[in-house]
Order: sequence, then structure tokens, then C-alpha cells
Amino acid sequence: MTVTPFRIDVSDAELKDLRDRLRRTRWPEPGTAEGWTQGVPLAHLQELCAYWADGYDWRATEARLNALPQFRTEIDGLGIHFLHVRSSDPDALPLVLTHGWPGSVVEFLDAIALLTEPLDAFHVVVPSLPGYGWSDRPARSGWNLERIAAAWTQLMARLGYERYGAAGSDWGTSVTAWIGKLDPAHVAGIHLVPPLGAPDPATLDDLTPGERAALDDLARAQADGVGYAIEHSTRPQTIGYGLVDSPALLAAWIIEKFHEWTDPGSTLTRDQLLDNLMLYWLPGTGASAARLYWESLSEVQRIFAGEITDEVRGVPVGCSVFPHENPRLSRRWAARRFPDIRYWNEPDRGGHFAAFEQPELFAAELRAFFRLVR
Repeated sequence: MTVTPFRIDVSDAELKDLRDRLRRTRWPEPGTAEGWTQGVPLAHLQELCAYWADGYDWRATEARLNALPQFRTEIDGLGIHFLHVRSSDPDALPLVLTHGWPGSVVEFLDAIALLTEPLDAFHVVVPSLPGYGWSDRPARSGWNLERIAAAWTQLMARLGYERYGAAGSDWGTSVTAWIGKLDPAHVAGIHLVPPLGAPDPATLDDLTPGERAALDDLARAQADGVGYAIEHSTRPQTIGYGLVDSPALLAAWIIEKFHEWTDPGSTLTRDQLLDNLMLYWLPGTGASAARLYWESLSEVQRIFAGEITDEVRGVPVGCSVFPHENPRLSRRWAARRFPDIRYWNEPDRGGHFAAFEQPELFAAELRAFFRLVR
């Protein structure tokens, strides 16, 4: 039950080792196709890694994280790292935010500053998923989405919050839906970016233009963009050796997804991308983070296929579907799994990493929904 203050303290030797590894990278030849067709272009990755070695300042990000209240506590036998930033507003609603892969608590930093501001404010709790960041790496299998959600409900109770909201993206969407199922007596509402479900077969002969575009984008992604997920879900240990040993491979593996999944109009900087990478490199969580797919991808695939249709009842739901997200359910498709949708919006910009790409929009979406259920 102990909650212990935590500070990140990376040694100079760890940073020197990173720089040395980057400078000694054994590079392949360029791909034989233009652009990103065969993966991250050689020149793009070499430029990023050169900056990582000789221009990037980890100490600034370390200081920014350490300026926020950070803690660790043991839940279900595993040490969990989390940020806990309280608002000065006495009426603030507690809110647990959950990231996914290849994200981290870093993607919420700008949004946290906005969400804790007075008026419709939140006390924000942002845990690192098991096997991510400075949470412990599970030594045995079993840490699936439901178990993580159960741990988060325990965390909020341990912090003294009898009523709270939950929100998340990527894996955090599924964890948040599970929180709604497991703890409806204490959850004021869940906000999903985006909701996960399957298209309604009854609508396939009467699709809207948006629904047709969503199905086309999903088909393209399934044909050309899921190699990483197949590797994670079948052989996470094999790819994990490289992700923990080679910063160049870790950068390529993760930066490719930021390139594919963000809104082209978003302006994530090199420093922001490297801040996120460091939360995989420094604690050595490339393999343990990938294992979450081995634990849980089959559940998500069954949801996409319409094989899991259990409804999330007893808790209000808010949904924000950003235009460069994939998949993108329509409201009528989402309502099959989430019958109590109180808020639905489709912002005009933003992608898969909405809080990272568009923190102001993301914070506004959460405020708009939770204002209805406070």
C-alpha cells in the first residue's frame, strides 16, 4: 500500500554509452525503393541518430519530468511508476490517463499542464504501463489489458479517489474500456481516443463517405502496416534483443510508426520524438513493452472482427475520433459496443498520438465530455 516518491536519475555513464552505441552503428545500404516504401530511409535515420548522439539534451527532459510529482507503488506484485499532478481547483475531477505503444507518459506532458488549470480541472494520474518506462517489467505472463485495468482501479483507490474519470489512446483505449467494465460504481465516465469496435454488417450496403474511407484506410493498414504487431504478438523476445541493444534499431522501429500514424500537419519536433524514445532506451523496455502484444493483441483483433461484442454498460462514454487515426469507427458503429455515448466529436486535425500532437485539442475534448458527467 506504500506510495513512494520517485525521481529519474540517469548516470553520465548511461548517456555516454548511448552516444557511443549511436556512433558505432553499423548501417545497411539504402533501400531500393523511394521514400518510406521499404521502411525508414537511411539518410533520415542517420540524421536523427547523429542529432541524438551529439545535439539532443536529455538532462532538460529529465529536469522537466522531475519537476512533476512522480511516484512508484506495488500493485498485484508489480512496481508501477506514475505521475500524479494535482490541480489547485478544489473541485477538480481525478482522471487516470493511459498511454500505449510506442508512446509513454511523455506524450501527455503538455496536456497535463492544460488539464490541471482551474475551471473544469482534473487531478491527473498518468501511470507507465507494466513493462514500460520506469514501471517494473513483468517476470511472468498474465499482464493483459484486464489485469492492467484492475491495477489502475486499485491505484485510484489507493490515492483516495472514490470517483474518477478514465481516458486513453492506443492500448490505453482498451485499458480504459476495461476500467469502465470493472469499476462502474466509481467511474464518472470513460473517454476513448478512438473507440474500438467492428463495423456493423447491417450498414455495409449503406455506407457514408466517412465510413467507406475508414474501411479503405483500415484495409490498407492491414495489408501493409502490421508487420511490427505480428512480430510483437508472436516473437517479442526475438525483436526485443535488438530493441534493447541497438538505439538505431529502436529509433527506426518506433519513428516509423510516428511517421505513419501522425497527422502530416502536426509539428512534433526531433526533441519530442527522442524524449519518448528515451523512455524505452534508458530503462531497457523494448522487449517488455512488445510483450503486451503477445498478451493482448488477440483480444483487440477479435474486437475488430466483431467476435467480441460485449457492451460496456453502466458508465457514460465520450469518443473523439481524430482525422488521421486508424481505425475510425462511425458513431453508429461505436454505439453497438458503447450504448451510452454522451459525447462524440471528430476534430479537424490530429492523428494517433492526439495528446502529443494536439495537446490543446486533446484537453478540450476531455473537458467537453467530462463536463457532462462531473
